[in-house]
Amino acid sequence: MLHRTGWSIALAILVSGCFASAARTQQAMSVRRGTSPSICTIAGTRCSSSATTASTALAFNFVPTNKVHSGDPLSIRLTGLSAGATVEITAQRLVPADKPTLYRSSATFQADTNGVIDLATTPALSGSFTGIDPTGLFWSMLPTTASIAGFAPGLVQLQASAAGKPLAIGEVTLLDSDPNVRIEAVDAFAGAVLAHPPRQSKPPVLIVLGGSEGGATTARSLAGRLAPYGFAVLGLPYYSPDFGGKQEVPGLPSSFARLPVDRLAQVRAWLQKRSDIDASRIAIYGVSKGAEFALIAASKYPWLTSVVAVVPSDVVWEGWGATAQPPGSQPSFSFEGKALPFTPYDGIDKEFAKFSQPGAVVRLRIPHDAGRRANPERAAAARIRVEDFAGEMMVVGGMEDQVWASGLMAQNIAERRAEAGRKTTALIYPEAGHPLSGDGWKPTTDYGAGLGGSPAGNAHAQYDAWPKTIAFLLRTLKVSADRDSWSTRDRMSDGAVGEFDKGLKGKTWISDWKMGLRRSMVSKGSPPT
Repeated sequence: MLHRTGWSIALAILVSGCFASAARTQQAMSVRRGTSPSICTIAGTRCSSSATTASTALAFNFVPTNKVHSGDPLSIRLTGLSAGATVEITAQRLVPADKPTLYRSSATFQADTNGVIDLATTPALSGSFTGIDPTGLFWSMLPTTASIAGFAPGLVQLQASAAGKPLAIGEVTLLDSDPNVRIEAVDAFAGAVLAHPPRQSKPPVLIVLGGSEGGATTARSLAGRLAPYGFAVLGLPYYSPDFGGKQEVPGLPSSFARLPVDRLAQVRAWLQKRSDIDASRIAIYGVSKGAEFALIAASKYPWLTSVVAVVPSDVVWEGWGATAQPPGSQPSFSFEGKALPFTPYDGIDKEFAKFSQPGAVVRLRIPHDAGRRANPERAAAARIRVEDFAGEMMVVGGMEDQVWASGLMAQNIAERRAEAGRKTTALIYPEAGHPLSGDGWKPTTDYGAGLGGSPAGNAHAQYDAWPKTIAFLLRTLKVSADRDSWSTRDRMSDGAVGEFDKGLKGKTWISDWKMGLRRSMVSKGSPPT
Protein backbone atom coordinates (compact mmCIF):
# COMPACT_ATOMS: atom_id res chain seq x y z
CA MET A 1 0.00 0.00 0.00
CA LEU A 2 1.30 3.41 -0.93
CA HIS A 3 1.31 5.69 2.11
CA ARG A 4 -0.40 8.99 1.45
CA THR A 5 2.70 11.00 2.22
CA GLY A 6 3.96 9.61 -1.11
CA TRP A 7 1.16 11.24 -3.05
CA SER A 8 3.26 14.30 -3.89
CA ILE A 9 5.74 12.20 -5.85
CA ALA A 10 3.08 10.12 -7.56
CA LEU A 11 0.98 13.10 -8.53
CA ALA A 12 3.97 14.94 -9.93
CA ILE A 13 4.89 11.89 -12.03
CA LEU A 14 1.37 11.65 -13.41
CA VAL A 15 0.62 15.33 -13.99
CA SER A 16 4.02 16.34 -15.37
CA GLY A 17 2.76 15.41 -18.82
CA CYS A 18 0.47 18.47 -18.74
CA PHE A 19 3.22 21.07 -18.51
CA ALA A 20 5.94 19.66 -19.70
CA SER A 21 14.87 11.83 -37.79
CA ALA A 22 17.87 11.87 -39.86
CA ALA A 23 20.18 14.78 -39.14
CA ARG A 24 18.74 18.14 -40.01
CA THR A 25 18.93 19.11 -43.72
CA GLN A 26 22.07 21.16 -44.27
CA GLN A 27 21.05 23.00 -47.42
CA ALA A 28 21.19 26.77 -47.05
CA MET A 29 17.97 28.69 -46.72
CA SER A 30 16.95 32.01 -48.12
CA VAL A 31 14.56 33.80 -45.77
CA ARG A 32 13.09 37.20 -46.55
CA ARG A 33 12.05 38.97 -43.36
CA GLY A 34 10.39 42.31 -42.73
CA THR A 35 7.80 41.73 -45.46
CA SER A 36 4.42 40.11 -45.43
CA PRO A 37 4.37 37.21 -45.70
CA SER A 38 7.66 35.65 -44.61
CA ILE A 39 8.84 33.25 -47.32
CA CYS A 40 11.27 30.35 -47.03
CA THR A 41 12.68 28.27 -49.89
CA ILE A 42 15.83 26.36 -50.72
CA ALA A 43 18.51 28.85 -51.70
CA GLY A 44 19.92 28.85 -55.16
CA THR A 45 17.26 26.64 -56.74
CA ARG A 46 14.01 27.01 -58.60
CA CYS A 47 12.81 23.75 -56.98
CA SER A 48 12.31 22.32 -60.48
CA SER A 49 10.22 19.17 -60.26
CA SER A 50 7.04 17.74 -61.66
CA ALA A 51 5.50 18.92 -58.38
CA THR A 52 6.31 22.57 -59.11
CA THR A 53 5.17 25.08 -61.68
CA ALA A 54 7.56 26.26 -64.34
CA SER A 55 7.38 29.93 -63.38
CA THR A 56 6.87 30.13 -59.63
CA ALA A 57 9.44 29.20 -57.01
CA LEU A 58 8.04 26.78 -54.50
CA ALA A 59 8.06 28.29 -51.02
CA PHE A 60 6.50 28.22 -47.55
CA ASN A 61 4.59 31.40 -46.73
CA PHE A 62 3.94 32.44 -43.12
CA VAL A 63 1.36 35.11 -42.29
CA PRO A 64 1.72 37.40 -40.42
CA THR A 65 5.40 36.44 -40.05
CA ASN A 66 7.64 33.46 -39.29
CA LYS A 67 8.07 34.44 -35.65
CA VAL A 68 4.88 34.57 -33.57
CA HIS A 69 3.68 34.10 -30.02
CA SER A 70 2.57 30.46 -29.76
CA GLY A 71 -1.21 30.35 -30.02
CA ASP A 72 -1.51 33.59 -32.00
CA PRO A 73 -3.06 33.52 -35.49
CA LEU A 74 -0.72 31.89 -37.98
CA SER A 75 -1.33 30.92 -41.61
CA ILE A 76 1.07 28.45 -43.26
CA ARG A 77 0.84 27.87 -47.01
CA LEU A 78 3.06 26.07 -49.49
CA THR A 79 2.84 27.78 -52.90
CA GLY A 80 4.32 27.27 -56.36
CA LEU A 81 3.23 23.64 -56.83
CA SER A 82 1.67 22.13 -59.90
CA ALA A 83 -2.10 21.77 -59.67
CA GLY A 84 -2.93 18.48 -57.97
CA ALA A 85 0.67 17.71 -57.06
CA THR A 86 1.15 15.25 -54.18
CA VAL A 87 3.70 16.46 -51.61
CA GLU A 88 4.91 15.19 -48.25
CA ILE A 89 5.52 17.81 -45.57
CA THR A 90 7.71 16.90 -42.60
CA ALA A 91 7.81 18.98 -39.42
CA GLN A 92 10.33 18.76 -36.61
CA ARG A 93 11.11 20.70 -33.47
CA LEU A 94 13.06 20.51 -30.25
CA VAL A 95 11.00 19.68 -27.17
CA PRO A 96 12.85 20.80 -24.02
CA ALA A 97 12.57 18.29 -21.18
CA ASP A 98 14.86 16.49 -18.75
CA LYS A 99 16.42 15.14 -21.95
CA PRO A 100 15.84 17.58 -24.85
CA THR A 101 14.47 15.58 -27.77
CA LEU A 102 13.78 16.21 -31.45
CA TYR A 103 10.15 15.47 -32.32
CA ARG A 104 8.92 14.82 -35.87
CA SER A 105 5.73 14.40 -37.87
CA SER A 106 4.87 14.08 -41.55
CA ALA A 107 1.78 14.04 -43.75
CA THR A 108 0.94 13.84 -47.44
CA PHE A 109 -1.14 16.56 -49.11
CA GLN A 110 -2.47 17.28 -52.58
CA ALA A 111 -2.20 20.82 -53.94
CA ASP A 112 -5.34 22.61 -55.11
CA THR A 113 -5.96 23.89 -58.64
CA ASN A 114 -3.81 26.93 -57.89
CA GLY A 115 -0.86 24.80 -56.77
CA VAL A 116 -1.32 25.70 -53.09
CA ILE A 117 -1.34 23.63 -49.92
CA ASP A 118 -2.89 25.57 -47.04
CA LEU A 119 -2.53 23.79 -43.70
CA ALA A 120 -5.81 25.36 -42.53
CA THR A 121 -7.90 24.04 -45.42
CA THR A 122 -6.05 21.26 -47.24
CA PRO A 123 -6.72 17.79 -45.82
CA ALA A 124 -3.84 15.46 -44.99
CA LEU A 125 -4.32 12.28 -47.04
CA SER A 126 -2.05 10.12 -44.89
CA GLY A 127 0.70 10.34 -42.33
CA SER A 128 0.89 11.36 -38.67
CA PHE A 129 -2.70 12.61 -38.91
CA THR A 130 -5.42 12.80 -41.56
CA GLY A 131 -8.08 15.30 -42.50
CA ILE A 132 -8.22 19.08 -42.22
CA ASP A 133 -6.27 20.17 -39.17
CA PRO A 134 -4.38 23.51 -39.04
CA THR A 135 -2.04 22.31 -36.28
CA GLY A 136 -1.93 18.63 -37.19
CA LEU A 137 1.76 18.66 -38.12
CA PHE A 138 2.53 20.31 -34.77
CA TRP A 139 0.57 18.24 -32.24
CA SER A 140 1.11 14.84 -33.94
CA MET A 141 4.91 14.88 -33.62
CA LEU A 142 6.59 11.87 -32.00
CA PRO A 143 10.00 11.72 -30.30
CA THR A 144 13.03 10.64 -32.32
CA THR A 145 16.65 9.83 -31.52
CA ALA A 146 17.94 12.35 -34.08
CA SER A 147 20.42 15.09 -33.24
CA ILE A 148 19.02 18.32 -31.83
CA ALA A 149 21.95 20.35 -33.17
CA GLY A 150 20.82 23.65 -34.64
CA PHE A 151 17.38 23.57 -33.08
CA ALA A 152 16.41 26.22 -30.55
CA PRO A 153 13.29 25.97 -28.36
CA GLY A 154 10.24 27.04 -30.33
CA LEU A 155 11.87 26.63 -33.76
CA VAL A 156 9.85 24.40 -36.10
CA GLN A 157 11.34 23.30 -39.41
CA LEU A 158 9.02 22.33 -42.26
CA GLN A 159 10.33 20.48 -45.32
CA ALA A 160 8.36 19.70 -48.46
CA SER A 161 9.42 16.80 -50.67
CA ALA A 162 8.13 14.75 -53.60
CA ALA A 163 9.38 11.27 -54.49
CA GLY A 164 12.03 11.67 -51.81
CA LYS A 165 13.43 14.87 -53.32
CA PRO A 166 13.49 18.02 -51.11
CA LEU A 167 11.55 20.88 -52.64
CA ALA A 168 11.47 23.63 -50.01
CA ILE A 169 12.30 24.27 -46.39
CA GLY A 170 10.59 26.76 -44.10
CA GLU A 171 11.19 27.71 -40.49
CA VAL A 172 8.75 29.28 -38.05
CA THR A 173 9.43 30.16 -34.43
CA LEU A 174 6.62 29.80 -31.90
CA LEU A 175 7.52 31.89 -28.87
CA ASP A 176 6.25 30.99 -25.40
CA SER A 177 6.92 34.52 -24.19
CA ASP A 178 8.10 37.89 -25.41
CA PRO A 179 11.68 39.10 -24.92
CA ASN A 180 10.21 42.45 -23.88
CA VAL A 181 8.34 40.92 -20.94
CA ARG A 182 10.07 41.83 -17.70
CA ILE A 183 10.08 39.13 -15.01
CA GLU A 184 10.29 40.34 -11.41
CA ALA A 185 10.93 38.02 -8.48
CA VAL A 186 8.38 38.63 -5.72
CA ASP A 187 10.09 38.22 -2.37
CA ALA A 188 6.84 38.67 -0.46
CA PHE A 189 5.56 35.28 -1.68
CA ALA A 190 7.87 32.28 -1.94
CA GLY A 191 8.65 31.34 -5.53
CA ALA A 192 6.32 33.95 -7.04
CA VAL A 193 7.11 36.10 -10.08
CA LEU A 194 5.39 39.12 -11.58
CA ALA A 195 5.57 39.26 -15.38
CA HIS A 196 5.17 42.79 -16.72
CA PRO A 197 3.74 43.25 -20.23
CA PRO A 198 5.77 45.43 -22.59
CA ARG A 199 4.80 49.09 -22.84
CA GLN A 200 1.59 48.81 -20.84
CA SER A 201 0.76 51.56 -18.37
CA LYS A 202 -0.93 50.28 -15.20
CA PRO A 203 -2.08 46.95 -16.64
CA PRO A 204 -4.68 44.78 -14.89
CA VAL A 205 -3.53 41.78 -12.87
CA LEU A 206 -3.91 38.09 -13.65
CA ILE A 207 -3.07 35.66 -10.84
CA VAL A 208 -1.98 32.23 -12.12
CA LEU A 209 -2.30 29.07 -10.01
CA GLY A 210 -0.81 25.74 -11.04
CA GLY A 211 -2.01 22.27 -10.06
CA SER A 212 -1.04 19.31 -7.91
CA GLU A 213 2.39 19.06 -9.56
CA GLY A 214 3.31 21.86 -7.17
CA GLY A 215 6.43 23.97 -7.25
CA ALA A 216 6.83 27.08 -9.37
CA THR A 217 7.27 25.76 -12.91
CA THR A 218 3.65 25.92 -14.07
CA ALA A 219 2.87 29.30 -12.54
CA ARG A 220 6.06 30.85 -13.90
CA SER A 221 5.71 29.44 -17.41
CA LEU A 222 2.08 30.55 -17.66
CA ALA A 223 3.07 34.00 -16.42
CA GLY A 224 5.49 34.36 -19.32
CA ARG A 225 2.94 33.06 -21.83
CA LEU A 226 0.11 35.34 -20.72
CA ALA A 227 1.90 38.62 -19.98
CA PRO A 228 2.45 39.58 -23.66
CA TYR A 229 -1.30 39.96 -24.08
CA GLY A 230 -1.35 42.99 -21.78
CA PHE A 231 -1.71 41.57 -18.26
CA ALA A 232 0.60 41.92 -15.27
CA VAL A 233 0.73 38.22 -14.46
CA LEU A 234 1.49 37.04 -10.94
CA GLY A 235 2.67 33.44 -11.05
CA LEU A 236 1.80 32.32 -7.52
CA PRO A 237 3.09 28.95 -6.25
CA TYR A 238 1.21 27.78 -3.16
CA TYR A 239 2.45 24.23 -2.55
CA SER A 240 5.79 22.51 -3.11
CA PRO A 241 6.10 18.77 -2.49
CA ASP A 242 9.05 17.30 -0.67
CA PHE A 243 11.15 15.02 -2.88
CA GLY A 244 13.64 13.17 -0.72
CA GLY A 245 14.00 16.06 1.68
CA LYS A 246 14.21 18.70 -1.05
CA GLN A 247 11.61 21.25 -2.08
CA GLU A 248 11.63 23.24 -5.30
CA VAL A 249 10.23 26.21 -3.37
CA PRO A 250 11.33 26.14 0.28
CA GLY A 251 8.92 27.84 2.61
CA LEU A 252 5.75 26.59 0.96
CA PRO A 253 3.61 23.78 2.44
CA SER A 254 4.89 20.35 1.40
CA SER A 255 1.52 18.70 2.09
CA PHE A 256 -1.58 19.46 0.06
CA ALA A 257 -3.74 19.94 3.13
CA ARG A 258 -5.60 22.92 4.57
CA LEU A 259 -3.90 25.27 2.12
CA PRO A 260 -5.11 28.80 2.95
CA VAL A 261 -7.25 30.31 0.22
CA ASP A 262 -7.26 33.60 2.16
CA ARG A 263 -3.61 33.99 1.18
CA LEU A 264 -5.11 35.83 -1.78
CA ALA A 265 -6.21 38.63 0.56
CA GLN A 266 -2.54 39.18 1.37
CA VAL A 267 -1.72 39.11 -2.33
CA ARG A 268 -4.35 41.75 -3.03
CA ALA A 269 -3.03 43.99 -0.25
CA TRP A 270 0.47 43.69 -1.73
CA LEU A 271 -0.81 44.51 -5.22
CA GLN A 272 -2.71 47.57 -3.97
CA LYS A 273 0.54 49.09 -2.71
CA ARG A 274 2.04 49.11 -6.19
CA SER A 275 1.72 52.12 -8.46
CA ASP A 276 2.65 50.32 -11.69
CA ILE A 277 -0.44 48.07 -11.92
CA ASP A 278 -4.21 48.46 -11.65
CA ALA A 279 -5.24 46.44 -8.59
CA SER A 280 -8.90 47.31 -9.18
CA ARG A 281 -8.89 44.77 -12.03
CA ILE A 282 -7.77 41.33 -10.81
CA ALA A 283 -8.60 38.00 -12.45
CA ILE A 284 -7.54 34.45 -11.56
CA TYR A 285 -6.46 31.69 -13.95
CA GLY A 286 -6.25 28.29 -12.25
CA VAL A 287 -5.47 24.82 -13.62
CA SER A 288 -6.68 21.56 -12.03
CA LYS A 289 -6.19 21.90 -8.23
CA GLY A 290 -5.39 25.53 -8.98
CA ALA A 291 -8.84 25.79 -10.55
CA GLU A 292 -10.35 24.36 -7.37
CA PHE A 293 -8.40 27.02 -5.44
CA ALA A 294 -9.56 29.76 -7.84
CA LEU A 295 -13.23 28.82 -7.61
CA ILE A 296 -13.17 28.74 -3.81
CA ALA A 297 -11.58 32.20 -3.88
CA ALA A 298 -14.24 33.45 -6.28
CA SER A 299 -16.97 32.26 -3.92
CA LYS A 300 -15.37 34.27 -1.10
CA TYR A 301 -13.98 37.43 -2.68
CA PRO A 302 -16.30 39.77 -4.62
CA TRP A 303 -13.35 42.02 -5.50
CA LEU A 304 -12.21 39.56 -8.17
CA THR A 305 -13.08 40.71 -11.69
CA SER A 306 -13.25 37.36 -13.49
CA VAL A 307 -12.12 33.74 -13.20
CA VAL A 308 -10.81 31.12 -15.63
CA ALA A 309 -10.93 27.56 -14.26
CA VAL A 310 -9.23 25.00 -16.50
CA VAL A 311 -10.17 21.34 -15.80
CA PRO A 312 -11.93 22.42 -12.58
CA SER A 313 -13.65 20.74 -9.66
CA ASP A 314 -17.05 21.81 -8.39
CA VAL A 315 -16.31 20.48 -4.88
CA VAL A 316 -13.49 20.70 -2.35
CA TRP A 317 -11.56 17.41 -2.15
CA GLU A 318 -9.63 15.56 0.52
CA GLY A 319 -6.05 16.64 1.18
CA TRP A 320 -2.90 14.53 1.35
CA GLY A 321 0.58 14.51 2.80
CA ALA A 322 2.26 14.34 6.19
CA THR A 323 -0.07 16.91 7.77
CA ALA A 324 -3.19 15.16 6.44
CA GLN A 325 -3.02 12.16 8.73
CA PRO A 326 -4.86 9.99 9.35
CA PRO A 327 -6.05 9.59 5.76
CA GLY A 328 -9.40 11.18 5.10
CA SER A 329 -9.13 13.65 7.96
CA GLN A 330 -8.16 16.91 6.23
CA PRO A 331 -9.37 18.94 3.24
CA SER A 332 -7.17 20.29 0.49
CA PHE A 333 -8.08 23.88 1.40
CA SER A 334 -9.00 26.09 4.33
CA PHE A 335 -10.38 29.60 4.69
CA GLU A 336 -9.56 32.02 7.49
CA GLY A 337 -8.11 29.22 9.59
CA LYS A 338 -11.09 26.88 9.24
CA ALA A 339 -11.08 23.59 7.37
CA LEU A 340 -13.52 23.54 4.47
CA PRO A 341 -16.01 20.67 4.08
CA PHE A 342 -14.55 18.15 1.65
CA THR A 343 -15.30 15.04 -0.40
CA PRO A 344 -13.10 12.05 0.54
CA TYR A 345 -11.45 9.67 -1.92
CA ASP A 346 -12.30 5.99 -2.06
CA GLY A 347 -9.57 3.57 -3.11
CA ILE A 348 -6.77 6.06 -3.74
CA ASP A 349 -4.08 3.75 -2.30
CA LYS A 350 -5.17 0.94 -4.60
CA GLU A 351 -4.89 3.21 -7.59
CA PHE A 352 -1.47 4.52 -6.62
CA ALA A 353 -0.21 0.96 -6.13
CA LYS A 354 -0.38 0.68 -9.92
CA PHE A 355 2.72 2.84 -10.15
CA SER A 356 4.74 -0.26 -9.21
CA GLN A 357 2.96 -2.45 -11.77
CA PRO A 358 4.65 -2.43 -15.20
CA GLY A 359 2.26 -1.33 -17.91
CA ALA A 360 -0.52 -0.36 -15.51
CA VAL A 361 -2.28 2.98 -16.01
CA VAL A 362 -3.01 5.13 -12.97
CA ARG A 363 -6.45 6.71 -13.35
CA LEU A 364 -7.04 9.07 -10.44
CA ARG A 365 -10.58 9.64 -11.64
CA ILE A 366 -11.54 6.22 -10.28
CA PRO A 367 -11.06 7.08 -6.56
CA HIS A 368 -12.46 10.56 -7.11
CA ASP A 369 -15.65 9.21 -8.67
CA ALA A 370 -15.90 6.41 -6.12
CA GLY A 371 -15.52 8.82 -3.21
CA ARG A 372 -18.24 11.04 -4.55
CA ARG A 373 -20.63 8.12 -5.13
CA ALA A 374 -20.03 6.74 -1.66
CA ASN A 375 -20.43 10.11 0.09
CA PRO A 376 -23.26 12.10 -1.53
CA GLU A 377 -24.01 14.08 1.63
CA ARG A 378 -20.38 15.10 2.05
CA ALA A 379 -20.10 15.98 -1.64
CA ALA A 380 -23.15 18.22 -1.32
CA ALA A 381 -21.64 19.96 1.71
CA ALA A 382 -18.30 20.35 -0.10
CA ARG A 383 -19.82 21.98 -3.18
CA ILE A 384 -18.13 25.26 -4.06
CA ARG A 385 -20.71 28.04 -4.14
CA VAL A 386 -19.74 29.32 -7.58
CA GLU A 387 -23.10 31.06 -7.91
CA ASP A 388 -22.02 33.53 -5.20
CA PHE A 389 -19.47 35.07 -7.58
CA ALA A 390 -21.09 37.93 -9.49
CA GLY A 391 -18.28 38.39 -11.99
CA GLU A 392 -17.88 36.50 -15.24
CA MET A 393 -16.44 32.99 -15.22
CA MET A 394 -15.01 30.62 -17.79
CA VAL A 395 -14.69 26.87 -17.20
CA VAL A 396 -12.84 24.47 -19.50
CA GLY A 397 -13.27 20.72 -19.11
CA GLY A 398 -12.71 17.39 -20.87
CA MET A 399 -15.24 14.58 -20.81
CA GLU A 400 -12.44 11.99 -21.13
CA ASP A 401 -10.43 13.45 -18.23
CA GLN A 402 -8.95 10.54 -16.25
CA VAL A 403 -7.56 12.62 -13.37
CA TRP A 404 -11.01 13.74 -12.32
CA ALA A 405 -14.33 14.37 -14.08
CA SER A 406 -13.54 17.91 -15.18
CA GLY A 407 -16.04 17.89 -18.04
CA LEU A 408 -18.97 16.91 -15.84
CA MET A 409 -17.87 19.20 -13.02
CA ALA A 410 -17.45 22.14 -15.43
CA GLN A 411 -21.00 21.50 -16.62
CA ASN A 412 -22.22 21.40 -13.01
CA ILE A 413 -20.57 24.76 -12.38
CA ALA A 414 -22.12 26.29 -15.49
CA GLU A 415 -25.59 25.01 -14.59
CA ARG A 416 -25.42 26.32 -11.02
CA ARG A 417 -24.39 29.75 -12.26
CA ALA A 418 -26.98 29.78 -15.03
CA GLU A 419 -29.64 29.07 -12.42
CA ALA A 420 -28.43 32.12 -10.49
CA GLY A 421 -28.33 34.29 -13.62
CA ARG A 422 -24.54 34.56 -13.64
CA LYS A 423 -22.55 35.03 -16.84
CA THR A 424 -20.54 31.93 -17.60
CA THR A 425 -18.68 30.54 -20.60
CA ALA A 426 -18.36 26.76 -20.54
CA LEU A 427 -16.04 25.01 -22.99
CA ILE A 428 -16.54 21.28 -22.64
CA TYR A 429 -14.80 18.90 -25.04
CA PRO A 430 -16.05 15.31 -25.52
CA GLU A 431 -12.71 13.82 -26.66
CA ALA A 432 -10.36 15.78 -24.38
CA GLY A 433 -8.73 14.82 -21.12
CA HIS A 434 -6.89 16.72 -18.38
CA PRO A 435 -4.07 18.60 -20.22
CA LEU A 436 -6.05 21.57 -21.54
CA SER A 437 -3.90 24.56 -20.60
CA GLY A 438 -1.87 24.43 -23.83
CA ASP A 439 -2.53 26.18 -27.14
CA GLY A 440 -2.65 23.21 -29.54
CA TRP A 441 0.67 23.97 -31.26
CA LYS A 442 2.86 21.55 -29.27
CA PRO A 443 3.05 17.73 -29.35
CA THR A 444 0.25 16.04 -27.43
CA THR A 445 1.29 12.49 -28.27
CA ASP A 446 3.12 11.68 -25.04
CA TYR A 447 0.80 12.88 -22.28
CA GLY A 448 0.01 9.37 -21.10
CA ALA A 449 -3.30 7.51 -20.74
CA GLY A 450 -3.58 8.53 -17.09
CA LEU A 451 -4.45 12.08 -18.16
CA GLY A 452 -7.17 11.02 -20.56
CA GLY A 453 -8.25 12.16 -23.97
CA SER A 454 -6.68 11.36 -27.32
CA PRO A 455 -3.72 13.29 -28.76
CA ALA A 456 -6.02 14.79 -31.39
CA GLY A 457 -8.82 15.46 -28.91
CA ASN A 458 -6.51 17.23 -26.46
CA ALA A 459 -4.82 19.27 -29.20
CA HIS A 460 -8.10 20.32 -30.80
CA ALA A 461 -9.51 21.36 -27.43
CA GLN A 462 -6.40 23.40 -26.62
CA TYR A 463 -6.45 25.05 -30.05
CA ASP A 464 -10.08 26.02 -29.58
CA ALA A 465 -9.93 27.03 -25.90
CA TRP A 466 -6.70 29.07 -25.81
CA PRO A 467 -7.79 31.99 -28.03
CA LYS A 468 -11.23 32.01 -26.40
CA THR A 469 -9.54 32.22 -23.01
CA ILE A 470 -7.37 35.14 -24.14
CA ALA A 471 -10.41 36.90 -25.62
CA PHE A 472 -12.36 36.35 -22.38
CA LEU A 473 -9.57 37.84 -20.27
CA LEU A 474 -9.03 40.78 -22.63
CA ARG A 475 -12.72 41.62 -22.48
CA THR A 476 -13.36 41.12 -18.77
CA LEU A 477 -10.16 42.91 -17.73
CA LYS A 478 -10.84 45.63 -20.30
CA VAL A 479 -7.57 45.34 -22.22
CA SER A 480 -7.68 46.71 -25.75
CA ALA A 481 -7.15 43.95 -28.31
CA ASP A 482 -5.43 46.31 -30.75
CA ARG A 483 -2.84 47.57 -28.29
CA ASP A 484 0.70 48.10 -29.55
CA SER A 485 2.12 45.60 -27.05
CA TRP A 486 0.97 42.53 -28.96
CA SER A 487 4.13 40.52 -29.32
CA THR A 488 3.18 39.36 -32.79
CA ARG A 489 2.40 42.88 -34.00
CA ASP A 490 5.74 44.09 -32.69
CA ARG A 491 7.55 41.73 -35.09
CA MET A 492 5.52 42.62 -38.15
CA SER A 493 6.13 45.02 -40.99
CA ASP A 494 3.61 47.83 -41.42
CA GLY A 495 2.14 46.04 -44.40
CA ALA A 496 1.37 42.93 -42.37
CA VAL A 497 -0.43 44.65 -39.49
CA GLY A 498 -3.64 45.12 -41.43
CA GLU A 499 -3.76 41.47 -42.43
CA PHE A 500 -3.11 40.41 -38.85
CA ASP A 501 -5.91 42.60 -37.50
CA LYS A 502 -8.21 41.28 -40.20
CA GLY A 503 -7.40 37.76 -39.04
CA LEU A 504 -8.34 38.61 -35.47
CA LYS A 505 -11.79 39.69 -36.60
CA GLY A 506 -12.25 36.78 -38.97
CA LYS A 507 -11.63 33.07 -38.80
CA THR A 508 -7.84 32.99 -38.66
CA TRP A 509 -7.87 33.05 -34.86
CA ILE A 510 -10.53 30.39 -34.33
CA SER A 511 -10.67 27.95 -37.21
CA ASP A 512 -14.00 26.89 -38.63
CA TRP A 513 -12.91 23.33 -39.37
CA LYS A 514 -15.26 20.75 -37.92
CA MET A 515 -14.21 18.87 -34.81
CA GLY A 516 -17.60 17.63 -33.65
CA LEU A 517 -17.18 19.50 -30.38
CA ARG A 518 -20.04 20.21 -28.01
CA ARG A 519 -19.60 23.81 -26.91
CA SER A 520 -21.87 25.04 -24.16
CA MET A 521 -22.40 28.78 -23.81
CA VAL A 522 -24.18 28.99 -20.49
CA SER A 523 -25.22 32.52 -19.63
CA LYS A 524 -28.10 34.90 -19.59
CA GLY A 525 -27.41 37.58 -22.12
CA SER A 526 -23.62 37.18 -22.23
CA PRO A 527 -22.02 37.23 -25.70
CA PRO A 528 -19.81 34.34 -26.83
CA THR A 529 -16.12 34.97 -26.21
